[in-house]
Amino acid sequence: MSATSPTAAGMPSESASRPGSRATPDAGLRRRRKIANKVALSLSLIAMSFGLFWLIWILITVLQYGIGGLSLALFTQMTPPPGTAGGLANAIAGSAVLVGMATLIGTPIGLLSGIYLAEYGKFTWLGSATRFINDILLSAPSIVIGLFVYAIYVAQVGKFSAMAGVIALALIVIPVVVRTTENMLQLVPNTLREAAFALGAPRWKVITKVTIRASSAGIITGVLLAVARISGETAPLLFTALSNQFWSLSLNDPMANLPVTIFKFAMSPFKDWQELAWAGVFLITLGVLLLNILARVMFHRKISG
Repeated sequence: MSATSPTAAGMPSESASRPGSRATPDAGLRRRRKIANKVALSLSLIAMSFGLFWLIWILITVLQYGIGGLSLALFTQMTPPPGTAGGLANAIAGSAVLVGMATLIGTPIGLLSGIYLAEYGKFTWLGSATRFINDILLSAPSIVIGLFVYAIYVAQVGKFSAMAGVIALALIVIPVVVRTTENMLQLVPNTLREAAFALGAPRWKVITKVTIRASSAGIITGVLLAVARISGETAPLLFTALSNQFWSLSLNDPMANLPVTIFKFAMSPFKDWQELAWAGVFLITLGVLLLNILARVMFHRKISG
């Protein structure tokens, strides 16, 4: 009886039966892929460098002109008439009031709306309509919101007021918080919800004790980013709160604020006003930078933990 080799019997050879042995791709295809990868990477680096160039230039300019205007009088004296010394105390206090009240009004509305979209209205017509309207508000120019509040509030009461500015800024806060809350809640694994339901917890308790607690860092991050956005908004305040040369914290009267004061002082021909404008720009830039850093640190700690 003659012995038959495995290859002769139709069996695969040793080199062909190795699991790691695969046909190598075509050399030309690999070369084209490497070229395409290098081109895409180069374009990405160029775009990033282009954006960073202007950002660094802006920051250097703000530091160069803004730090020179910092002084104790900046935080203790009110906005002066041309040719006299003064500060931005009333504008700083007014901005704090406007931003704080807008955040207090807009955050609960945005938070509750985001919870509804993520937990209750994910597949309902009302949820789809709300999500669509929220996307429109999120991308709407702030000047449009200012004109809207001017038409429905300022024109009706017959005067500019801080309350109108608060409403305009709150309308900017709401869509940001809605989008952030919905996205953060959707990132919570369904297994956490199912585990809580299996223990007999009602839906409202699952939301408050499980999903919101698990996504709290992301939600707070969204609120901080919303605050950072409205801190420098000028267009809505030009049509609502306007400004005030004197100290006033009344919500029924025009209120001084940093964005409008910066706009007015920067457009003036007076050097002392221009220096105060640069100092105000530095304060807003520093505040927005600190809020963004705080938001990223909080979110990073939550993810790391």
